[in-house]
Amino acid sequence: MRLQEQWRRRIRRERDFDAVETVAGVDISVRGSTAVAAVCVLSWPDLEPVETATAVEPVRFPYVPGLLGFREVPSILTAFEKLETLPDLLVVDGHGLAHPRRFGVACHLGLELDLPSIGCGKSRLVGEHREPGRRRGARTRLLHEGEVLGAVLRTRDDVSPVFVSIGHRIDLESAVAYVKASTRGFRLPEPIRVAHRTAGSVTPAPG
Repeated sequence: MRLQEQWRRRIRRERDFDAVETVAGVDISVRGSTAVAAVCVLSWPDLEPVETATAVEPVRFPYVPGLLGFREVPSILTAFEKLETLPDLLVVDGHGLAHPRRFGVACHLGLELDLPSIGCGKSRLVGEHREPGRRRGARTRLLHEGEVLGAVLRTRDDVSPVFVSIGHRIDLESAVAYVKASTRGFRLPEPIRVAHRTAGSVTPAPG
C-alpha cells in the first residue's frame, strides 16, 4: 500500500502521444497457483490481429483486493518480453485511477512499461455513480471523495456498463473514446475480449 501511495504520484493524467497504430489488450487468468497472462496486439483502428504473446507462471502474491497489480503484473511483463511489436496503447482488464489509492493494475502496468494505458473494469471497485442511459455511448461520472475517478460507460444497448479510468499517460476523455471505438457489438472492448479468450485457451502444463 505504501508503494502504491508513492508510485501514484508518477502517474501522468494527460495524453502525451499522437497517432496510435497498434493497441494491446491485456488479461490474466489465474487457475489455482498458476497465472496465464495474455497480451494481444491489434492494429488500430481496424483491430486486426498483429501479434500475441502469453506467459504461464506460478502465482507469487496472494489475492488481496486493491493489490492485484502485485499479483498480475509480473506475469504480464513476462508476456511483454516475448513481443516483437511494442503497442502504442494498452487496454487493461482492470482499473486504473478508479482504485482506493488511485493506483490500480492499469496504472501499475502503464508505469512499469512507460506506455499509455487505460483501465476498463467489469465491476466497480470504488466510488459512486448514477446509472447511465440504456443506449450505447451513454455515460456518467464515477465519483469518490469528491474526485472524478472515471466514467461509467454503456458499450452496448441494455447491457451492464463498464468502468473506464486513466491508467497512465492519457486523459479520461481520450480513454473513453478509445474504449468506445474499440467495442464492436459486445460489452467489452475488442482488445480485452481477444486477450481474455487467449488467456483462457492456454492450458498450463501439469505440475
